Amino acid sequence: MKKTLIFTTSLLSSAVMAAMPVYQPIGSSFTLGSSVNQRALATASANPAAPFLMVNEQDDDNFRFGIIGPIGIGVEMGDISDLGDRVEEIEDIVDINYLNAISGATSQSDAIAKAKTAANNAASKVDAILDDIAEDAYVKTSISTQVPFMPIIYKTKDNGAFMLDASVSAVVRGSLISGDVTTDFTDLTDIQVTTNSSFYAQTAVDLNVGFGYSREVWKPAEDLGRLIGGVKANVHQISLGRALVALDDDNVEVEDALSDAASDDSVSSTGVGLDLGAIWVADNYHVGITLANINEPEFDGVALGQNCASSDRSCNVANGFITSGELEQKSAYTMEMQTTIEASVTSKNKSWTLAGSYDANSVKDPVGDEYQWGAVSVSYYGDSHFLPGLRAGYRQNMAGTELSYVSAGLTLLKRLNLDVAVATETVTDEDGDEVPRSAYISLGYGTAF
Repeated sequence: MKKTLIFTTSLLSSAVMAAMPVYQPIGSSFTLGSSVNQRALATASANPAAPFLMVNEQDDDNFRFGIIGPIGIGVEMGDISDLGDRVEEIEDIVDINYLNAISGATSQSDAIAKAKTAANNAASKVDAILDDIAEDAYVKTSISTQVPFMPIIYKTKDNGAFMLDASVSAVVRGSLISGDVTTDFTDLTDIQVTTNSSFYAQTAVDLNVGFGYSREVWKPAEDLGRLIGGVKANVHQISLGRALVALDDDNVEVEDALSDAASDDSVSSTGVGLDLGAIWVADNYHVGITLANINEPEFDGVALGQNCASSDRSCNVANGFITSGELEQKSAYTMEMQTTIEASVTSKNKSWTLAGSYDANSVKDPVGDEYQWGAVSVSYYGDSHFLPGLRAGYRQNMAGTELSYVSAGLTLLKRLNLDVAVATETVTDEDGDEVPRSAYISLGYGTAF
């Protein structure tokens, strides 16, 4: 059980390494949502029809591209305000001197019975604490970036827009799996409380290269608007890793297992996701729809609990969780199809925009968390290089954690973009201060709109 404190440290320190999960928006899209905004290049990645709108038809330059980033970093944790106190409570229970329980015993058999009762009571208390904290004891950390100069959008003379995009993203999720707590009673001098509760880590790294094409497909009349259509193929190379370390396994360091899960023990596979999109755009509004991953590509997962030696405690514990159905032996990942609708209204000069987007269904990311975003935003982008662009938004995950965020961003000199978001739910840290359960920050530099 002395691994319990190591688990707490590893769970909280896992925030120093990780990356951006799939199904998380990037850059100013975290504030603006999935609704396309011509002034914000990051929104070109959501709807395959959006790149067509990113290059102004009145401009002589047919290109638009990123320069650096955006680079996004995020952290999310469960509702674990009292995790440190509960772990200390477990340690106190485990370290109890069971010989104190036999005071007043009338015989050797009576002493043994009293000691066993005390040990069983301790095991029950530990079991109850682990069950209580296991569901919420997790930390998920992320970082992502686009390859320099991506995305690149080129609009041809016949008004077709080609897009090349490339990004690297990843995620690390550390959690606790609650298992059985038992007593190991040899004699009155050797009484131990043991558990197969374990630290469980999942990692995913995604190298994504996207190829898109969009164009105007219908224009009934000059003043009514026009229909833009688009298609995009995303080539994903995804590396998935998993590690399980029993809390009472003294032969495995949690930090080493986590590092191996992300590198040496990960499994890589490649798949292509196909996206379709359409946008109806008029002078003062637009509406759109995106069908992402319509072919639902699959990616290989990592096997746990195979070829276990009798002395390999963590491997055998993993087998137990697999047998009970709490874990899959080999967890493949399917990039599920998701439908997103979007809309916006703009001022006459296109400076002010009120926008919203909504995912019609939930999907799981590579580490099993569900996402279904709903987002609303308001933004201002002027024509002056010296007045900053401003935006503010609110988004909520309608599935999974159901976390909601308030976000804000600004654009300086039409190129430098900074966005920050914090969750509206809080947890209490070790000093008794309330901190957001999740936070996100992004910084990027791109060509002017």
